[in-house]
Amino acid sequence: MNVPFKIIKLTKESLEPILLNPIPLHRHDHEELIIVTSGKPVHTLDYTKEELYPPVIVYVAQGKVHNFTPDSDTGGWVIRFKNELVPNSRFNFYSNFLDQINYKLNDDYCSTTLNSLCEIMLKEFEEESVNYQVIKHLLSALLTKLEADSKQEYLDGTAANRSQMITFNSFLKILEFNYMRPDGADFYSEKLNMSTRNLNLISQSAFGKSVTEIIETRKLIEARSLLLNSGKSVSEIGYELGYNEKSYFTRVFHKRTGVTPTEYREQLHTDIS
Repeated sequence: MNVPFKIIKLTKESLEPILLNPIPLHRHDHEELIIVTSGKPVHTLDYTKEELYPPVIVYVAQGKVHNFTPDSDTGGWVIRFKNELVPNSRFNFYSNFLDQINYKLNDDYCSTTLNSLCEIMLKEFEEESVNYQVIKHLLSALLTKLEADSKQEYLDGTAANRSQMITFNSFLKILEFNYMRPDGADFYSEKLNMSTRNLNLISQSAFGKSVTEIIETRKLIEARSLLLNSGKSVSEIGYELGYNEKSYFTRVFHKRTGVTPTEYREQLHTDIS
């Protein structure tokens, strides 16, 4: 993308070219936010297909392999932006630990705050001289609101749960610096001076996953990236990610994705080329 920001309103007119010539799996150099308010489009991320039931939001981080297949009734917005425009998005941070980021939106929110912010951004983007500083502030407001709403899917606003979210984010930050180690949940609970049981309870509340599942997801997200973007062998990638045996890395990868690392690499290179 040769501009830092782009916004598209999903209408029958704007979707007509895609309906005639569907976009294949691809990856891009920007972040993408897909807001679906009507229809039943299908989103594919890393070969996992999911039918979207509106109102719903989907976030796609830079470099992810995906495609979005709308139907004739699809409505909503696609917002594309360079990471440097809003560099500290929580969506971007969480995308390292979740296979997919999507969640249901409130019907009233779609028709009021969300739609209003998108309409204002569209108007600014269509100006002859685009003021990206104004767009940056509007986009930051949109992301902040969506990030706050996404937390409510698991945690309410009590002081205890706010404290849990702080602990959980601390765990993710420690994991981001240590996920290539062979260590399991006990290593992270010790770093946080708490029991593994309590850390697992917080993890389940925040992401609906155990600590072990989140560690494994982080490793596999990195594995996918290395398989696509590096010339390293499967053995080298597995060893780099803390798997001492190629066979064990292959088994874990196959269990989560349905294909071996070698098959995944070959499939991606074929589809993207």
